[in-house]
Amino acid sequence: MRTQVAIIGAGPSGLLLGHLLRQTGIDCIVVERASANYVLGRIRAGVLETVTTDLMTRLGIDARMQAEGLVEDGFNLATDDRLIRIDIKALTGRHVMVYGQTELTRDLMDAAPGRGLDIVYDAADVALHEITGDAPFVTYRKGGETHRIDCAYIAGCDGYHGPSRKAIPVGAGREFERVYPFGWLGILADVPPCHDELIYANADAGFALASMRSKTRSRYYIQVPSTDRVDDWSEARLWDALAARFDPISSHGVTRGPALEMSVAPLRSYVFETMRHGRLFLAGDSAHIVPPTGAKGLNLAASDVAYLCDALVGALDRNDVAGLDGYQDRALARIWKAERFSWYLTKLMHRFPEDGTFEHRMQVAELDYVAGSEAMQTAIAENYVGLPL
Repeated sequence: MRTQVAIIGAGPSGLLLGHLLRQTGIDCIVVERASANYVLGRIRAGVLETVTTDLMTRLGIDARMQAEGLVEDGFNLATDDRLIRIDIKALTGRHVMVYGQTELTRDLMDAAPGRGLDIVYDAADVALHEITGDAPFVTYRKGGETHRIDCAYIAGCDGYHGPSRKAIPVGAGREFERVYPFGWLGILADVPPCHDELIYANADAGFALASMRSKTRSRYYIQVPSTDRVDDWSEARLWDALAARFDPISSHGVTRGPALEMSVAPLRSYVFETMRHGRLFLAGDSAHIVPPTGAKGLNLAASDVAYLCDALVGALDRNDVAGLDGYQDRALARIWKAERFSWYLTKLMHRFPEDGTFEHRMQVAELDYVAGSEAMQTAIAENYVGLPL
């Protein structure tokens, strides 16, 4: 097979890039090691910046998102007994949308056949070759046979554990990482949210988040030690912990119900520089990970894709490689700002086991300052709603 761009990974970033390239007439093929059902089973982000919703609108794949997504004009930071509302609409003139990553991925998958976007699922042993030459290619195994895709460029959108970043030789890039000493235990259930907007809570028992996927489906998280596993927690114990955190400060209180999914997610901050090696370009989680505290993971992937699409179109349609040459610097400038904000909220809202009473007093003082400062609330709102492309 031959195409102009081989895209590794059929998560949201790979699918978004594929659709954007096809919209401009660029040929591309998406290669995914897992099945479509497995990809859809990844329960992750739910807060979309306008950079992400605007891309879906640009593609004309936004009908269900606009009908079912929840427009949020604000969110809340909380201590044990106080809500601090960040009015992002009043402070920035913009909003975020709550729409699950699973649903966005489903929309992109469903639209692919009608738009000529080829996706190969269940591709085993994906490997990248000749990425520093003029004729890179990708191989994979499926149906007992080895397949080859020749291309002009490769986009690595295959996440932290995928083969794309691993194809870059040791020493050709730098890794920056902060691993946090806790994780998030999450539960998804078909119950109404306890509050009309998200609540990020810093309590004596640690961090907790009350969020939603719809008016009838809720997503909750609590901070747990990095050694905890799902089997360490019964549903009843988790609901008890959530009720203790949110019943005193939420509008509606926690409604309990059977778990659709429970999982523990580790937290880390990670950036890989470089995002380009020869004709391979990284985008999304293959190049960076943010703690979910700032709701930046999927949205950063979307901004990477927007930059990379423009650069690839310039190179392939106009033989102008300036965009490709500047892709890394342009993307990293936004990535590091998002890393900073996610790190800031994580540090502010979690209890770190190595911290003592002084650090906790600093958190209390910072939250008290945020509560009384419009300037500070504006800075938080600007970062939360998404910095400009």
